[in-house]
Amino acid sequence: MIARLAAHEASHARYRAFLRALRGRGFEGEIDCEHAARTVLATDNSIYQRFPQAAVFPRHARDVQRVAALAAEPQYRQIVLAPRGGGTGTNGQSLTDGLVVDLSRHMNAILEIDPQRRWVRVQPGVVKDQLNAALKPHGLFFAPELSTSNRATVGGMINTDASGQGSCTYGKTRDHVLELDTVLLGGERLRTAPLAPPELEQALARPGAAGRLHKSLLALHEEYDERVQAGFPRLNRCLTGYDLAHLRDARGRFDLNSLLCGSEGSLGFVVEARLNVLPIPKHRRLVNVSYAGFMDALRDARALMARAPISIETVDSTVLGLAKGDIVWHDVAGYFPDRGDTPVLGINLVEFNGDDLDALEAQVAAFVRHLEQDAGVRRLGHTVAADAASVGQIYAMRKRAVGLLGNVQGEARPQPFVEDAAVPPEALADFIAEFRALLDGHGLKYGMFGHVDAGVLHVRPALDMKDPAQAALVRPVSDAVAALAQKYGGLLWGEHGKGVRSEYAPAFFGDLYPALQAVKQAFDPYNQLNPGKIATPAGAAEAALLRIDEVGMRGQYDRQIDPRAWAEYGAAVHCNGNGACYNYDDDDPMCPSWKATRDRRHSPKGRASLIREWLRLQGRAGVDLIRVTERVRRGGAWPGWLARVRNSLGKRLGEPDFSHEVFEAMSGCLACKSCAGQCPVKVDVPDVRSRFLELYHARYLRPLKDYLIGSLEFTVPYLARAPWLYNGAMRLAPVRWLLRVGAGMVDSPLLSRVDPRPALARWGVRAASAERLAGMPERERARCVVLVQDAFTRYFETGLFVETVETFSRLGYTVLLAPFAPNGKPLQVLGFLGAFERAARRNAAMLNALAAHGVPLVGLDPAMTLAYRHEYRKLLGEAAPQVLLPQEWLARVLAASPPPAPIAAPAGARFRLLVHCTEKTNAPAQAAMWPLVFRRLGLELDLVPSGCCGMSGTYGHEAAHLATSERIFDLSWRPAIAAHAAHGDQARLLANGYSCRTQARRFGDAHLAHPIHAILERLRAT
Repeated sequence: MIARLAAHEASHARYRAFLRALRGRGFEGEIDCEHAARTVLATDNSIYQRFPQAAVFPRHARDVQRVAALAAEPQYRQIVLAPRGGGTGTNGQSLTDGLVVDLSRHMNAILEIDPQRRWVRVQPGVVKDQLNAALKPHGLFFAPELSTSNRATVGGMINTDASGQGSCTYGKTRDHVLELDTVLLGGERLRTAPLAPPELEQALARPGAAGRLHKSLLALHEEYDERVQAGFPRLNRCLTGYDLAHLRDARGRFDLNSLLCGSEGSLGFVVEARLNVLPIPKHRRLVNVSYAGFMDALRDARALMARAPISIETVDSTVLGLAKGDIVWHDVAGYFPDRGDTPVLGINLVEFNGDDLDALEAQVAAFVRHLEQDAGVRRLGHTVAADAASVGQIYAMRKRAVGLLGNVQGEARPQPFVEDAAVPPEALADFIAEFRALLDGHGLKYGMFGHVDAGVLHVRPALDMKDPAQAALVRPVSDAVAALAQKYGGLLWGEHGKGVRSEYAPAFFGDLYPALQAVKQAFDPYNQLNPGKIATPAGAAEAALLRIDEVGMRGQYDRQIDPRAWAEYGAAVHCNGNGACYNYDDDDPMCPSWKATRDRRHSPKGRASLIREWLRLQGRAGVDLIRVTERVRRGGAWPGWLARVRNSLGKRLGEPDFSHEVFEAMSGCLACKSCAGQCPVKVDVPDVRSRFLELYHARYLRPLKDYLIGSLEFTVPYLARAPWLYNGAMRLAPVRWLLRVGAGMVDSPLLSRVDPRPALARWGVRAASAERLAGMPERERARCVVLVQDAFTRYFETGLFVETVETFSRLGYTVLLAPFAPNGKPLQVLGFLGAFERAARRNAAMLNALAAHGVPLVGLDPAMTLAYRHEYRKLLGEAAPQVLLPQEWLARVLAASPPPAPIAAPAGARFRLLVHCTEKTNAPAQAAMWPLVFRRLGLELDLVPSGCCGMSGTYGHEAAHLATSERIFDLSWRPAIAAHAAHGDQARLLANGYSCRTQARRFGDAHLAHPIHAILERLRAT
C-alpha cells in the first residue's frame, strides 16, 4: 500500500512538473488540475471512469505542438496524453489516467468553405451540426449522419472513423476526408492526403518525421498487403483502427489517412481537416413501417434494401415505448399510430431522397406497393413523412434512442459495451437471434436500434453496474459477443471504435496484429499517445493493452455512495453520459451556461458528475447526508452558526473542500430546467442543485442576496404599497452601490406604478374563496375563471396583469382573483427547501380548495405556473394544484364557444413569439398552443427558434453572473430581436416570459409585449 501511494504521488509530481514546464514554454491555453475538471473528464458515454491527472485546453495548433514537443523530451516519456473532443465515446476512447488534451473548447472554427469545389476546412472542435448549419446556405452538407450530431466534433468523428445512418450510401468519415493536418509526438506537423506515385516519391524524400513515417509505412504495406487483403473482413463499415486494407485507395494512391482515421488519438493530434461535402438532396421521403415482431423488422430489411433506399434504420419496442414519454413524441406521434390490439414491436424507417421529385415519388409509390403486396413478413402498416420538417422530427426521435435507453425505471440500465458489433447485413437476423438468446440466457433485458442496412444493430444489455455480480457479466457477455460476431464474419467494434475493448485485437487479427503494432511503433515508440488502445508499440507485451474488466468503471465508484443518498439525488446520478446537453445550437434552450462558457463543468452532464463524486466523498468522510438533511429541514443547524462563520472564513483563506468546486458549478446554473425537459435520461440539475445548496449553506454562510431573493414574494406586497418610495430608492447611486457590494446584485426590477383597482372594479373582479364558489349556481360557476397571482406579473408588470383580467372578461368570463400567496419558486431555486415546503403546502391547500368547485385555475408567468406541475408535484404528488397556462385555458375556451363577434383577419395581424425556455422544453405541447389560439382569433403567430434569454429569474441581476447572462442573450435573443427590427416590425415580436421581457429591455432595448396584449387588442377591435 505504501509503495502504491508513493508511486501515485510520484506520478502526480511528474505531471505537475510537466505542466509547469509547459506554461514556461509559452502555452497560451488553460491548464486545469482541479478535482472538478478531472471528475467531469473522467467519464464519457461508456461504463468506464478514469480520472486524468489534469486537462489542458489549447488555444491553437501551436499550443498542441508545445504539448507534443515537451512530451517527447526524454525526461517526460512517462507522460501520457489523450485528445478529447465531444466526449461521446461509448468505449472509453478518450478516457485516460494521464493528461487530457481537450481540442473542443477553443479549436472549433470553420476556417474555409469552398462551395464550388465542395470542400471545407475546419478545426477539430467543430460540431457536425454546426458545420452543416454553415454549409446549408450553400446547399451542401457533411456526411455521414450521427445520432450525436449536435455535440459530436469533427475531430472525434475522424478519430473514431464515425459512421451512422446512411453509411451504405455515404460511407464513413474517412470517405470524406481529403486532407489532415496532424501534430505528431515531438511537435512536428504532418499533412496527409492521398498520394499518387510522383507525390509519394516527394513525401518519401521529406526530412524529419514526415519522410520517416512514409518510408516505414510504405515498407509495412508492401510486407503485409496480401495477408491484410485476405484477412480483413469485408464489411460496409470496413475496419476501425489502423486500416491497413485501405493504405492504397481505389485509384492506387498511398493514403496515411486510412491509418489516422479511426486511430483514437493514439498516433497524433488532428488539428485541422479538409473535408469533402455533398449537395443536399432537394426532396426526402421517409416511410415508417410497423411490425408485430422485431425479428420481422430485421428479416424484412433485405427485401427492403432491394428497393434502393438511402438508409434503413430500425427501432425496437423498448426504444419506441421510451420515446412516447419523451419531449420528442408530440412531434411524431401521428406517424406511429396504434395498431389495434396488436402491439408494435419493431419499426423500420426507410428513407428515399433525390433531386427529381417525380422520380422520387414514383420510387416511393413502387415501394409502398411492395409493402402492400408482399407477404414475406407480417407488417402492421406504414406511414409516409413527405416534408423535411417531419422527416427531421422522426430522425430526432431515432437519434435520442441512445439517451432514451438510459431512462428506463430501476437501477439496471442499458449499458454500452457490446452495442456496435457489425456483421454482413444478410447475416444480421441470425446474428441477432443468437445475440438475444445469449442475453436471455443471462436473464438480461435490453433495447435495440440501429442501421439494419449496414448490418449494425445497437444492443444495450441492462445492468446495475453498482452490483458487483451484475458488473461481472461484462466479461462473459463481451467474450461471447466477440466470438459470435467473428462467427458471422463480422467485428465486435463495427462502429464506435475499440477503446477499452482493444484487448480483443490480438486474438482477432492473429499474425496480422504485429502489423498494427508496427504502425503504433512508427508514430509513438514510447506508447505515450492514448496508450492501451488499438495496439501497443512493436515489441511491447500484449498485457499493455487495456482490459475491459481491469479499467475503473463508474459502477465501482457509484457503489461507494450511500443508497439513500443515491435515491435522494436520483435526478442526477443516473446520467449515462450521452452528452445531449452539449448541444451546440444557439437557438436550442438546452443548457445556456454550457453554451456561454464552453466549460463542461457548467453542463448538466458535468454537474451530474460532480454531484455523484460529491456524494461519494461525503460518504467516505462519514457524513450521513440524509440525517443532515432531515435536521436542516427541521430548522436545526449543521453545524452551528459560529462553526459556519469559521468554515466561511476558512473558505476565504483557501482551505480546500471539493464542495466549493461543486458550488461554483451549481451557482452557474440558471435553473431554467431545460435539461429536465430535454435530457433523454431526464437529468434534472435544478432539482439536485437546490438539494446541494441546502446542505452547502448549512455548512457555509449564505450571501445576503439569497435572503433578499428568497423573501421577495413575502415582502413585495408591502413594498408595492409605496412603489414610488421603493423605485426611488433603487435609483439612488448609494443604494445601487450597497446592493452591488453588500448583496452582489447589479440592479433590481422596479415596481409597477399601475393601480389595478379601477380595472378590477370595472370588470367586476372579486376575490376568490371556497365559500363564494360554493354559494354560486353551477351555471354561474361554469363561466368563472380563477386567476392565480404571481409576484412578478402582479407587482412588477401590473399592466399585463390588468390586461389579462380584461382579456378573460371580454371572452365572457367572470374573473375571480386567488388571494396572493408566495409560490415558493425562488425559495426552491436557492435551496431553502424547508421554507419552500411550508409555502408550497399552504399555497396548495388554498388553491385546491378553490379548484374543488370545478373552476379552472390559470397562472400567467410560465416559470411560476409550471412550478405547480413540477416542483409541487415532486413534493405533493397528486395533491399538487392543477394550474393552467394562459394558452391552455384560452385554447379550451375558444374551442368550446365562438368569440363574442365574427372576426375577420385585419392587415398586419401577424406576430412572432419568443417562447420562455422552461415552457418550450418542459411543456412543448402547451407552447405549441399559442399559434392555435391566435389562429382562432384570426391572427397569425409563428414561434421563433430561440434559446435562453439569460435572465432566468434573478440570475441576470446578480453581479457574479452578469457577463454570462449577457453572453447568453447574445447567442440567440439579440440576433432574433435585431433580425426582427431590421424588417421594421419589432412591435409585433412577443415574449411570454417575465424574465425574458426584462432581459430584452436591458440588453436589447426592445419592449416586447406578452401574447395576451396582442389578443386583447384583437378583442377590443371586434
